[in-house]
Amino acid sequence: MNNLNLIKKELQSLANPQKAKILQSFFKTGKGEYGEGDKFIGVVVPNIRKVVKLYWEEISLTDCEQILHSPIHEERLCALLMLVTKFEKEEQLHKEIFELYKANTKYINNWDLVDLTAPHIPGKYLFEKDRSILYRLAVSKSLWERRISILSTFYFINQNDYQDSLKIAKILLHDKEDLIHKAVGWMLREIGKRCSENILEDFLKENYKQMPRTMLRYSIERFPEEKRKMYLAGTF
Repeated sequence: MNNLNLIKKELQSLANPQKAKILQSFFKTGKGEYGEGDKFIGVVVPNIRKVVKLYWEEISLTDCEQILHSPIHEERLCALLMLVTKFEKEEQLHKEIFELYKANTKYINNWDLVDLTAPHIPGKYLFEKDRSILYRLAVSKSLWERRISILSTFYFINQNDYQDSLKIAKILLHDKEDLIHKAVGWMLREIGKRCSENILEDFLKENYKQMPRTMLRYSIERFPEEKRKMYLAGTF
């Protein structure tokens, strides 16, 4: 049995039908919802990480890509986490992994898949390179590509580099999707936490009256209660 089939068999052995039902509801897989049609088998992330630890060295990038095309959510997540691990451990594969990731964004199609990978692959890869691809993703018709664009900048924020995060936040300011509002608000909050609260406040003073409510709430989460109330009331 090849590694690809071993990984799938390993994940199936950890499947839990009751957990699958909970996950399908949690990740909004119903008709018209953002995760419509996604299939879960009920494997929790810590168990997926155990499978990654067992197989990441042995599996090829070609097999990773094949698993990433699976209709099963946990298999796609497993493939992505193996790519993250390979990216961390095998510097010579950085460009190849980034190109694979970029070519397969349509399979990175739920918020957990984005959030657990975008800072660690495109974010880290682009840190000292041309970042224009993030701006192209920020105006994509794909919700998930837009989320990749802002979440990739989490890596930059951790290096005290926030300008691209602010620029992409501005592009996404009037996005219609709640999952983008949450992601942008989260990154703005992280700028205040990890870089400078003054930088965050400068952005908020210019934009808070037009920010979606969820985005604003997320971004001011760490502020004192009285200040939060003023921003939410539009009286700051």
